[in-house]
Amino acid sequence: MKIQEKKTYIAGGVLAGLSFAGQVGARSFSGFGNWYAENIYPVLVSTVGRLSGLLPFSLSEIGIYILIVLWVGYGILHIKHPGKIISKTFLLITGIFFLYTFHCGINYYRIPFSQYIDLQIRPSSKEELYELCEELTDQVNQFKESAGVRLTEGEYAVLGREAMGNLGDQYSALNGFYPRPKPVMISQILSIQQLAGIYSPFTIEANYNQDMTPYNIPHTICHELSHLRGFMREDEANFIGYLACIGSDSEIYQYSGYLSGWIYATNALASVDIDGFRELYSRLDSKIVEDIYANNAFWESYEGKIAEAADKINDTYLKANHQTDGVKSYGRVVDLMLAFRRSRLEKEGELLQENKVS
Repeated sequence: MKIQEKKTYIAGGVLAGLSFAGQVGARSFSGFGNWYAENIYPVLVSTVGRLSGLLPFSLSEIGIYILIVLWVGYGILHIKHPGKIISKTFLLITGIFFLYTFHCGINYYRIPFSQYIDLQIRPSSKEELYELCEELTDQVNQFKESAGVRLTEGEYAVLGREAMGNLGDQYSALNGFYPRPKPVMISQILSIQQLAGIYSPFTIEANYNQDMTPYNIPHTICHELSHLRGFMREDEANFIGYLACIGSDSEIYQYSGYLSGWIYATNALASVDIDGFRELYSRLDSKIVEDIYANNAFWESYEGKIAEAADKINDTYLKANHQTDGVKSYGRVVDLMLAFRRSRLEKEGELLQENKVS
């Protein structure tokens, strides 16, 4: 083995060792993941994320294309020297694992967002779920004029960062710098995988699928930006995205938040009270129903073997990162929405009681 190849293997081994140390530390030592997410990761967002955010395009997307070309080109140039190809491939893989671990992986082991805002998650009755769905039906109907409206890339970015900034003013765990969210230029790649968005741990970017039905985009942007605060669980990212959107100053964002929340909640309702679901569905304005149909048609057009394989890979990935429900964890957002509603009603009741006493 040549000296240069040995050095390459040593460098890759160091990266692999550091990565495994980070993974083991997060999984084995209580509090390490939380400490890292609160103290180290924000520095990375403010540096790496800030720099990549200066570019008007997705650096991660372009980087992948360039990396593939360079890797293939290197392989062709050194086809007669397989040792070089193998050693460089090893370094590339360990480098990717290193960036993933310290830009993302450790954050899976922080305490849940619900603990930061003192939400009590518990089983809910069918009546509570129906009442939540009824509220969401009334709320989303208020923003029916936003149905089908598509904003520019710049408008989505500004409003998304503002929405997350507003939420950060309420909850310190979400306070901090938010880089510009960006659309994936060739969004068909995400559509085929049935993905609305993706967080790139390598460049610390929030990317979204620009081809999907417009109402999905604001909620997806806020979902992906929540990952840049170190909240990696999908159920919590959906919940944070919901809170950010409904608290936005933009009616487009509020519509996205309420409709996304309505879909999560009524899907759960349909499994326990189909008649209640049908009754609430019938109350939706026709413009909103058209949006839902358009969304279903969009994703159905991309169903197939690739989508099934991507779903299985995503399920395995989630389970490997401390989300034992796999893709089912996406549905747990309803438990968080119900807990948040209970908390709101309790606070309103306490305030009312205080006013009576005074």
